[in-house]
Amino acid sequence: MRTAPATLQLDATDCAILRVLQHDARVSNVELAQAVHLSPSACLRRVRLLEEAGVIAQYVALLNPKAVGQPGTSFTIVNVERTTPDMLARFEQAVRDEPQILDCFYVAGSNDYLLRFTYRDAEDLERFHTGVLPHLPGVVRSNSMLVLRTVKKTTALEL
Repeated sequence: MRTAPATLQLDATDCAILRVLQHDARVSNVELAQAVHLSPSACLRRVRLLEEAGVIAQYVALLNPKAVGQPGTSFTIVNVERTTPDMLARFEQAVRDEPQILDCFYVAGSNDYLLRFTYRDAEDLERFHTGVLPHLPGVVRSNSMLVLRTVKKTTALEL
């Protein structure tokens, strides 16, 4: 994933393109051009510039966890024994290598990390808590919160 240069200025047309793509990245270039009032060639040029600048980081298919047999979601707070660069690097690499962990955030405050993962059932959740979490480097404490209902979930950034 690339990051956008600090000097990149998005104009109203760029923002309009990004709003449409955040809601439907599979929209055709012709439909996108119509929606933002550009010619198809000008629209394609703008999209390519946004991609090259790293504003558009990637295109993905967002799966419905329930539809693929993973109806449970957990947010887990993790504390590591030391926050030395080596310990953090080892923990973070282990997290990257664990496919069940969907998100990992290094956080400020009294905790070190926030993880998000999905699970199939109680046995899968227990397997994660006994077979994955305690084996991540440096973990001394974890506290999980199980999602009962999702009130809002979006990937679209406000522009």
